[in-house]
Amino acid sequence: MAELKYISGFGNECSSEDPRCPGSLPEGQNNPQVCPYNLYAEQLSGSAFTCPRSTNKRSWLYRILPSVSHKPFESIDEGQVTHNWDEVDPDPNQLRWKPFEIPKASQKKVDFVSGLHTLCGAGDIKSNNGLAIHIFLCNTSMENRCFYNSDGDFLIVPQKGNLLIYTEFGKMLVQPNEICVIQRGMRFSIDVFEETRGYILEVYGVHFELPDLGPIGANGLANPRDFLIPIAWYEDRQVPGGYTVINKYQGKLFAAKQDVSPFNVVAWHGNYTPYKYNLKNFMVINSVAFDHAAFMFESSLSLAVTKWGLKASRCLDENYHKCWEPLKSHFTPNSRNPAEPN
Repeated sequence: MAELKYISGFGNECSSEDPRCPGSLPEGQNNPQVCPYNLYAEQLSGSAFTCPRSTNKRSWLYRILPSVSHKPFESIDEGQVTHNWDEVDPDPNQLRWKPFEIPKASQKKVDFVSGLHTLCGAGDIKSNNGLAIHIFLCNTSMENRCFYNSDGDFLIVPQKGNLLIYTEFGKMLVQPNEICVIQRGMRFSIDVFEETRGYILEVYGVHFELPDLGPIGANGLANPRDFLIPIAWYEDRQVPGGYTVINKYQGKLFAAKQDVSPFNVVAWHGNYTPYKYNLKNFMVINSVAFDHAAFMFESSLSLAVTKWGLKASRCLDENYHKCWEPLKSHFTPNSRNPAEPN
């Protein structure tokens, strides 16, 4: 597979067009009466369209066929996905679990959607307030199937195996020690190359933001330029047997059939996109005097603050234990001046 290219920056206003169709982005207009190449213009909104400019999230997509070119959705089995937090009684004890076993492909083929397992959650999915944590297990790619979440954003953390993620905005390769965010309403499909496992943090009603640096200053933690956005890529592919679009809506799963691939976006522009981030780029803030600061102070991503001033969760970097690594070249705790007597 050829190396994928990306656009750099977090929350930037970006634009991209597939080089196979030069000039596919309309000039000076979002929704012309006739788009270049007779494409269809659609706006994907990640916020209320009347909200302040600083928080307004939307992208314009220019596609071969409208996204509504499908048959009606029908309810399907949710499998191990749930949003009912009252299914089990509360338990104040510390709990842990063994790693979920990945099914063997020779025994049962499981793709990303059928391998979703909800671990826990909080809040109310219908009022857009709360979160859920899932595990995904898969041993096969999503063939002629895609998924999109109408309930919230997915922060995907692969633990074993690489993920090739097809989105309406382009393709991303996400490896262990990287994270990616697929925001609400974005269709995606995942190819895997081996038995694969990972974690998902799903948040309702808010989007991930970079935390303020406060007394740290202008630089540090997760730098905006290290977040990568896919460039436009499309496929004009007919699917005679029917392409399945799976939607998660109010905690339930629904499926609809269509005759073409949904990844037919030739060009796009906006600030509402999927993105990925390599955790090795996280710059840890360290204390070397006599004690460590609270690790909760350090975070790659945080959630937007709701109007009640509450934060639902934090995504913590897994490399905190490496906080001494940058100091190896110039600081050794047991070092002494060779001229000093023992």
